[in-house]
Amino acid sequence: MALSHAIMTALIEDEMSGYELAKAFDVSLGLFWHASHQQIYQELRKLVAKGWLEKEVVAQQGKPDKAVHRLTGAGREALADWVWGESRVQEAKDDLWVKLYNLSPDNVSRLSAEIALRREEMMGRLYLYEKIRRRHYDQPQALPLRRKGVYLALIAGIRQGEQFLAWCDEALELLAGVESVATA
Repeated sequence: MALSHAIMTALIEDEMSGYELAKAFDVSLGLFWHASHQQIYQELRKLVAKGWLEKEVVAQQGKPDKAVHRLTGAGREALADWVWGESRVQEAKDDLWVKLYNLSPDNVSRLSAEIALRREEMMGRLYLYEKIRRRHYDQPQALPLRRKGVYLALIAGIRQGEQFLAWCDEALELLAGVESVATA
């Protein structure tokens, strides 16, 4: 998925400034697609140049002017074409998996600590996902169609997170046995 499609998706229902979009991105699509604020601003400029977004400068009292972006008809068409296209599965690239191929008595405690940290981070993410699910998606059958899609993406994130936690627990248990043998 290109960042452009994630940005256009965020603008389907609402027009937003780059700042508002970056903040919204942090707590919604950003849960599945990471982009820095700088990348978002660069992509906004490109989308405006393509005619897929419109930019309107709005004057504010006592503050700098604000640039608000909205999806154009051409942008909606481009987004629809993308949705109808084949989805690409991107394989995970994670240094930890390569590091595990290098597991040794010298680094077992370091890699165990990294796995434990990842586990804690995932617990925090799952807490956030579950909070969002309870607050906004508690009755999935009653949701409008587009929100059902958001719910399904959220549930996929929850299930993947739960699987990752189970892997962390298994890995930590296995490595704890290795650590005790290595220190004996």
